[in-house]
Amino acid sequence: MAGPSDTHDSLLQKRTIFATTHWSVVLAAGAADSPHAAAALENLCQVYWYPLYAYVRRAGHPPHDSQDLTQEFFARLLGRNDLAQVRPEKGKFRSFLLASMKHFLANEWKKAKRLKRGGGQTFVPIDVTDCETRYGEEPADLVAPDKIFERRWALTLLERTLAQLRQEYAADGRTELFEVLKTFLIGGTDLPTYAEIASGLGLREDTVKMSVHRLRKRYRETLRQEVAHTVSSPAEIDEELRHLFDALL
Repeated sequence: MAGPSDTHDSLLQKRTIFATTHWSVVLAAGAADSPHAAAALENLCQVYWYPLYAYVRRAGHPPHDSQDLTQEFFARLLGRNDLAQVRPEKGKFRSFLLASMKHFLANEWKKAKRLKRGGGQTFVPIDVTDCETRYGEEPADLVAPDKIFERRWALTLLERTLAQLRQEYAADGRTELFEVLKTFLIGGTDLPTYAEIASGLGLREDTVKMSVHRLRKRYRETLRQEVAHTVSSPAEIDEELRHLFDALL
């Protein structure tokens, strides 16, 4: 049974870990010249490039303009021009980004779209061809730009979670096991039985059952870590997770 000291150490460890997540590092640095904050911000921007690109496209801008506008938006953000005004109470990085993009499009897009294509530095590595291909697959009924941004934000975090788990299993030489068991994370109506998986992989059925349990547990932990990177306090994680799943409905 954990005593008061154990509980205190656990809470302290969680706070220490949270203090190093991406958005918390950016908020703590403010407008200061911090290489750690710059790296954290760049990591976040790579995650959010496509959700914001989809937002700009759904707002009515053509593909080439959307690419330039999104790239210019992140160029200014990574230049830290906007971070001097950011305060911890701003909360979630998702909300900050969307509000900043709306302001940018309302006030700066005419100047930004005059940038010569290919003439500036690419601040966030992207595959613009892939972006437009992905945008072409977006459901037509997602009319509101805000809604498509929220949905793409949620899907991006889920994709990153799966990618991290795939890397972890690959590092242990268990890629085949992950590819079979990930169906229990994605869901569906035609899931294989534990017995079928056990037969195909040459494992015991109870071993498969335990492996699924462990994968689901690790999935929840990893998703929470991904979400933690985008909020400013641990208290916001559960709220942001609920918002994530609501965005997928």
